[in-house]
Amino acid sequence: MRITLDTNVIFSALYSKLGASYYILRLVLTEQVTLALSPPVYFEYYDVLTRPDTLTKLNLSVTQVETILDTLALLAKKQSVYFLLRPNLPDEKDNLIGECAFASQSEFLITSNLKDFQCGELKELSFKVMTPKEFYNLWKRQDESIPTPDDRNTCGII
Repeated sequence: MRITLDTNVIFSALYSKLGASYYILRLVLTEQVTLALSPPVYFEYYDVLTRPDTLTKLNLSVTQVETILDTLALLAKKQSVYFLLRPNLPDEKDNLIGECAFASQSEFLITSNLKDFQCGELKELSFKVMTPKEFYNLWKRQDESIPTPDDRNTCGII
């Protein structure tokens, strides 16, 4: 299963080990799902996660964030975007996420901000936009091997 993650999902996963975003990141790190990643999306992750205020909130160093992002890049399906898909979302950075999901043929684009992706031009695309909690619940119904809240082990880098 291929997914595309909005930057806010990565942030949330690194901020707390208790939410659905963290479990989705664990699914990526344990290669149970495949993350689609384009260069613009990688650099969007990097830009947001290495901001001084973000590093403070996450209690991480730039080196630690780089290690996490490098691991994601290593595991991800690398996707070049040869054409621009402009669904005219309010935030240009969201267009990058949507382009990656479309070009990579992701099944799901996962975001904490559904309203950012509610655009008539996205409705006809091949992926479903959902929240981390919705994806977690879907995954749990399909595969009971998803980590439970009682399983607090980390995946080595987080």
